[in-house]
Amino acid sequence: MGLLGTSERLMEQWTTSVWRCMLPARQEQGEALTTLLRQCDANTLIVGRQRVVAPNAFVIELLPKVHRLIAASPLPVAPALAGQVRRHAAEQGYTFAGPVAIDLRSALDDTTVRFRVYSRIAPARSRES
Repeated sequence: MGLLGTSERLMEQWTTSVWRCMLPARQEQGEALTTLLRQCDANTLIVGRQRVVAPNAFVIELLPKVHRLIAASPLPVAPALAGQVRRHAAEQGYTFAGPVAIDLRSALDDTTVRFRVYSRIAPARSRES
């Protein structure tokens, strides 16, 4: 069992490193998603015995050149990330105070290493007639 576990780990490390070399942008998106989910878990608010409210408004600050690339991309990055956050919340039993919104912004300066994520619980806006 030890030899099988070791070879399995080595194979997983090898394939992970190959994918990182081939798809670096995908890896960064994976890190951003992991950070979003971590923010979701770390900033929950327990409001009752069976109700845990998770953040639903996220801001991701990106380096200006990365933000330009994502903005020019035909792929809808923010809605895809929002879907992943909703899926994670459902798995954890979290609820939201309003719809999940992810805002991709360009950082004001170049001191951002890769990206920063901010989150908050934002209530749903009421519609006025």
